[in-house]
Amino acid sequence: MCLFRRIFVTLHLMVSSDSKNSVITWLVLLTDVVVYVALVHVVVIFLPDYCSPAVNHHPDIASMIGMLCLLLFSLVMPPVVHRRRLRFRDVVLRNMFVAICTQVVFGIVWHAMVTETNNELSYGCVMMLLLFLLLVLLRGVEKTFLGILRRKGKNTRSVLFVGSDPANKAIYDELISDPTTGYRVAGYYSDAEIEDAPEAMKKLGNRDDFRRILTGEVQSELPIDELYCSLSHAEDAEIRRIMRFCDREVIRFIYVPRIFPNLQLSLRPEIVGNSVVYTNHKEPLMAFGNKVLKRGFDLFFSVLVLILLLPFVPLIALIVKLQSPGPLLFRQKRTGMNGGTFTCFKFRSMHVNDDADRLQATKDDPRKFAFGNFMRKYNIDELPQFYNVLRGDMSIVGPRPHMTMHTEKYSAMIEKYMVRHFAKPGITGLAQVTGFRGETENLWQMEGRIRKDIWYIENWTFWLDIQICFKTLGTMFVHDENAY
Repeated sequence: MCLFRRIFVTLHLMVSSDSKNSVITWLVLLTDVVVYVALVHVVVIFLPDYCSPAVNHHPDIASMIGMLCLLLFSLVMPPVVHRRRLRFRDVVLRNMFVAICTQVVFGIVWHAMVTETNNELSYGCVMMLLLFLLLVLLRGVEKTFLGILRRKGKNTRSVLFVGSDPANKAIYDELISDPTTGYRVAGYYSDAEIEDAPEAMKKLGNRDDFRRILTGEVQSELPIDELYCSLSHAEDAEIRRIMRFCDREVIRFIYVPRIFPNLQLSLRPEIVGNSVVYTNHKEPLMAFGNKVLKRGFDLFFSVLVLILLLPFVPLIALIVKLQSPGPLLFRQKRTGMNGGTFTCFKFRSMHVNDDADRLQATKDDPRKFAFGNFMRKYNIDELPQFYNVLRGDMSIVGPRPHMTMHTEKYSAMIEKYMVRHFAKPGITGLAQVTGFRGETENLWQMEGRIRKDIWYIENWTFWLDIQICFKTLGTMFVHDENAY
C-alpha cells in the first residue's frame, strides 16, 4: 500500500498545475526512458555475449518491459534534479535504487516469460551497472543545464526575509552561495538593520511598513515564492498573521530559529517522538545507522592495518632500541569521548624525558632521535593507535585527542573547547588535513582547530571520513610542513 501511495502522490504532483517543476520531472523521465531503450540495443549490439538468447532475439520486447519497470521505480523514487539544494549523495543513492530495482523486477518478469535463461544474471548485472552510471551522468548534465537557465533568470524563486536576527543572514548566505540554485532575494523588512548584511540584501522597510501590507492598508504586490521569518516566540500573534498572509497569497512560509548572538547560541531542530525540539548541537553520529557504519569501518580497517603492521614491528623495535634506550611504545593519558580519559599508544619517537606529558613537539625538538623524527614525518608513530580504535577508545577519523593538561588549559580559554568531545577522538581528523596540524604556538591556531572539529561533528558523513582518509594518505607522499 505504501508503494502505491508513493506512486499516486508522485503522479498527482506531476500533473498538478501548481507544481512548477512538473514539466522538468516529465522531461527527465522521458529522457530516462529513451536512454534505457537505447542502452538495451547498445548492449545487444556490442556485448552480445553478456545477453541471454531471448534478449538478443527480442531486444524491443526486453526494452519495453525494462522501460515500464524503470518508470515504475522512477515514480517510487522520483528524480529530484529540480531541487535547488541537491547533494551528490542523494543523486547517487536514488539512482542506485532505481537501477537495482528496475533490473531485479525485469529479471523476474523476463524469467517467467522465456524458456531460454542462459546469461540472465550477466545481462542483469551489466544493465544494472550501465543504467546506474548513465542515470547519474544524466542527472549531472540536467543539473548543469538547469543551472545555466537559472543564471539567466529562468526557473527562479524569489525570497523575502522578515526580522533582523543574524539567522536570516545565515540563510541568505546559503541561498546565494550557489547561483545555480536560482534564488533571488527581494530584501527584508525589519526595525533594525541586519548586521554585516551585504548590499544585495537590502532593507525594504520597517515592521510597520510590512504590517500595513499584511493588513491591506497599503496595496503592494509581493511577487515572492518563499518568506523566511526569524522573530521571537513572544511575537506569536505577528508570526500567525504572517503565516495567514502567506497561505492566502500562496507563499511558502519558513520559520528560522533565532541564533541569539548575545548568547552565542545557534539552535537546530530535532525530532523527539512527534514533537520538534531545538538543540544547540546536532550530531549525525547519534543516529544508530551512522554509528554502526562508522564502527564497522573502524573495525575492518584497524584489523587490516594491524595485521599488515605485525611483520614490521620487530624491525621498528630494533631501530628504536638502537637509537634510544627505553620502551618501544609511548603511552600517554589523553582526553576521549564525553571528556573521559584513555591511554593513547604510539611508537616512541623521543628520548625518555620528564616533559612528555607537558610539552608539545616542536620543529627542532632535541628530544627527538633520528628514526623517531622520520616516523613522525610520515605518521608511522601513530600506527599503534589502530589498537586504540580496535579497543573502542578512538575512531580512525575524529578530533585528535589532546593531552589532559592541554584539555584543562584550553577548556578554560576557549568557550566551546569541550564540544569536540561529543565524538570519539581520531587518528586523523578534518583539522589535521586542513592546515591545523602540529604545534599550536598561538591561541588562534587552537581556536581554528576547535572550529574544524566541531564542524566535523555536526556535519559528519561517511563520505567525509573517506575524503579525510585519502587526504591523510596524501600527506605520506607530500610532506606536511607542520608535521614534526
